[in-house]
Amino acid sequence: MFGWIILAVVVIAALYAVALYNGLVKNRQLVEEGWSGIDVQLKRRTDLIPNLLETVKGYMAHERETLEAVTNARAAATSAANGTPEQRAAAEGQLSAALGRLIATAEAYPDLKANTNFLEFQTALQTVEDEIQMSRRYYNGAVRNLNVMVESVPSNFIAGPFGFQKAQYFELENEADRAVPSVKFN
Repeated sequence: MFGWIILAVVVIAALYAVALYNGLVKNRQLVEEGWSGIDVQLKRRTDLIPNLLETVKGYMAHERETLEAVTNARAAATSAANGTPEQRAAAEGQLSAALGRLIATAEAYPDLKANTNFLEFQTALQTVEDEIQMSRRYYNGAVRNLNVMVESVPSNFIAGPFGFQKAQYFELENEADRAVPSVKFN
């Protein structure tokens, strides 16, 4: 009889360990899905920028510094595409700041503000920025859930031996990076 009780306890413990392991796998997959969502939205934004710049160039020929800043920031964001969330956040923060300066500068050009292509690109940019924000929140929520499981007892006893590690949050580095480019329609 005592042997059956021990066997039952071992089976229950094994099933519980499997459930914890599966929970860790699920949360790791959610983190990867969240990161993929951010990556897709950031790619959409970098793909949109050349069209926006071409539209703006004709009106803002003498605003070369602003246009170059956006181009350089886009290049940096593209090259950081395979980096860590911290590296990617830094590059994307610079791009957001440069886009904000571009949109603010463009406000001084009435003909440009009335241009249909520019208005469409502004709307598309705002939509992408909103999608990026939602993707960041999803990713950071998934990271939180994984990190809680990796650090909590008893799941940490499963996480360590099976190589589950805490994931990095996607955080912007400073307040200037946190500013979403302002799109205003007058």
